[in-house]
Amino acid sequence: MILLKKANDLRNYIDSQRKNGKPIGFIPTMGALHQGHISLIEAAKSRNQLTVCSIFVNPTQFNDPSDFEKYPVTTDTDIAQLLAAGNDVLFLPELDEIYPAGIKPIRIYELGELETILEGKYRPGHFQGVCQVVHRLLDIVQPDLLFLGQKDYQQCMVISRLIELTGYADRITIQVCPTLREKDGLAMSSRNRRLSVKDRHTATTIFRTLSFIQQHLRPGDLTALHNKAVAALSAAGFRVDYVSISDARTLHPCTDWDGQQQLVALVAAFLDEVRLIDNLPLTNAIAASR
Repeated sequence: MILLKKANDLRNYIDSQRKNGKPIGFIPTMGALHQGHISLIEAAKSRNQLTVCSIFVNPTQFNDPSDFEKYPVTTDTDIAQLLAAGNDVLFLPELDEIYPAGIKPIRIYELGELETILEGKYRPGHFQGVCQVVHRLLDIVQPDLLFLGQKDYQQCMVISRLIELTGYADRITIQVCPTLREKDGLAMSSRNRRLSVKDRHTATTIFRTLSFIQQHLRPGDLTALHNKAVAALSAAGFRVDYVSISDARTLHPCTDWDGQQQLVALVAAFLDEVRLIDNLPLTNAIAASR
């Protein structure tokens, strides 16, 4: 595996590989890697891509500064995992390599309603920061395929919108890969490292609640089902930001289901100071896939 820290060095290397006919698969991460990330590397390699993984903890997408300070940094372990997975290139930039002009945004991305509901509502400015860093990374890497995890369902939709806004839609294909889970159903996440032993056990309530929604979904009024899900999480000790049964393509909440509309259930909730998110498609739709 080649490790590069400078954007120009990465560009030059990728250009040389592209001339040899090698398509580029890109996996952007913030490190603290787990098997969910590695599955994205494996997906890229299965497509015969030159796999480029970036690790950069992006300060502009943390609306809570303390959350940024506590984000786990496990670079040595991350490198070992990438080596074992057969990753080709690791981009490990410093802050000024990503933001040479400083972190102050120079563009506002028009994301529409995605910034007013769910994550957009509860984490103001978060998606602007996501777009800021992903736009910069796409400009550097110029990938053919971009591999994302379905666990960050709304973020997948935001990045899809970003690609349209920046003119990359005809050049970059998004590949959304399924959420990977622990044996007890907990979605794999870098934030799981911050859970106490007790909270780690409690955290499985999220997946059980999503599964309850899926199992009891019936056409008609969904209010009671939604309320039962919120109550289950609250009773387990969560501070709930939201539980939403939403249209899988727009994320508009659905309160009365016709039995045909494609739906996804989404949860964001705190255990102590750790905020966990998860989702479960209730029908066959996978948002943001191309």
